[in-house]
Amino acid sequence: SKPWLTFFCCQLIALSGVSERRRGLAQEKMTENGVFSRDKVLTIDTMNPTVKNVEYAVRGPIVQRAIQIEKELREGVKKPFTEVIKANIGDAHAMGQQPITFFRQVLALCSYPELLNENMFPEDAKNRARRILQACGGGSVGAYSASQGIDCVRQDVARYIERRDGGVPCDPDNVYLTTGASDGIVTMLKLLVCGEGASRTGVMISIPQYPLYSAALAELGAVQVNYYLNEEKCWSMDLSELERSLAEARKHCNPKALCIINPGNPTGQVQSRQCIEDVIRFAAKERLFLMADEVYQDNVYAEGCQFHSFKKVLFELGPEYSDNVELASFHSTSKCYMGECGFRGGYMEVINMDPEVQAQLSKLVSVRLCPPVPGQALMDLVVNSPQPGEPSHTTFMKERTATLSLLAEKAKLTEQILNTVPGITCNPVQGAMYSFPNISLPEKSIKEAKALGQAPDMFYCMKLLEETGICLVPGSGFGQKDGTYHFRSGHPSLLKHFITAFHILRWV
Repeated sequence: SKPWLTFFCCQLIALSGVSERRRGLAQEKMTENGVFSRDKVLTIDTMNPTVKNVEYAVRGPIVQRAIQIEKELREGVKKPFTEVIKANIGDAHAMGQQPITFFRQVLALCSYPELLNENMFPEDAKNRARRILQACGGGSVGAYSASQGIDCVRQDVARYIERRDGGVPCDPDNVYLTTGASDGIVTMLKLLVCGEGASRTGVMISIPQYPLYSAALAELGAVQVNYYLNEEKCWSMDLSELERSLAEARKHCNPKALCIINPGNPTGQVQSRQCIEDVIRFAAKERLFLMADEVYQDNVYAEGCQFHSFKKVLFELGPEYSDNVELASFHSTSKCYMGECGFRGGYMEVINMDPEVQAQLSKLVSVRLCPPVPGQALMDLVVNSPQPGEPSHTTFMKERTATLSLLAEKAKLTEQILNTVPGITCNPVQGAMYSFPNISLPEKSIKEAKALGQAPDMFYCMKLLEETGICLVPGSGFGQKDGTYHFRSGHPSLLKHFITAFHILRWV
């Protein structure tokens, strides 16, 4: 009898449904066949908003397109090339680097202990396998280990660190085995991040940076504090830039940590001893937690360059620093001469951590039960390799030396060849496994890229992929100074394919 009231009630019910949908409440609706279905509980509007801010350029849009192109090639689609060359990631074995024989022998024995009864393996490999298996539950690498890692492996890591650092003591209780270095880095960031608004944790990271850092900080809701490496000085770190970055950050957040990648990814620089001293003194003065990503510590090629661990320098500066500066350092089986990315082996060592916080760290790592046990076994072999007099020592040293020598040769080749291409300049690749050359793009390409809503170096790299089959990562995925453009190449051995491609696309 009151149409206006009926209309009002219908509108109210409709608005209520919209409100419920916006709150993420599931709604029932009838399909064409008369069956009721419900809206998704998890939608793009109801999911964790920090995840949507995560970006990881190393496996980003260009890589996804590369995968599609590979599929098209298999289906017979004609392209100007016959294969996709993936230079987007430091996956050494995927690009042909051969595994170290001793490592694979011991891992085979650990995975299938019946092989211990065969005569095809050297005795030192068998002894290592037996020792590792004896430390595993039920004598099997398929069993869980302690959350912090197998005890004897952590002891071997501690002895390795002591040898590397000239006798600086290392407590195995401060060593945590991890699922690659990435796991340890993210775990430490989880401990560091807290606060809201102006008190929110800020973490200083180098630009260019490895996108793990920006992605993890975005997911954790922390503030990314950029400090820029000096491209004109071979990507060196300037103390004045650290001071500028910190002062600016303190206006809007609470900077608590400083991350350093040495040797550098993506920039390939090796920081000097003086630089590391300056960074430690800076961290001590400003009360910053240091995070040293040292996964490329064996990859040093340039004459006059040397790897200095942050821990060694810290202790050589004396008790004023070694007793106070908080440090977490990271290593991995994925790089150096090993290249064993798939096993996900790694470790971190913590120095001067508050005992109550370290107890929380132990609790946090227990949530993921344990790192992969085969990865732990591999880490043990890296830090406890064959010694002189053992049957495998000669072959091991020959393979290790050959791999590192080849990487050094490729690093030099990278610099030489890229610098022959008009519009491309490349700093010397002092270490690690990447080059990060600067590319000078024509204004036409820059305008076209911006019209498409793309970063100019993303536009360039996509063109390179579509026309030559070479998959690189644009510098914009790592961060760079405004107005500059770069790309990262992860496999210098493929430069013979690059040279023609770069000339073709120079004036695109």
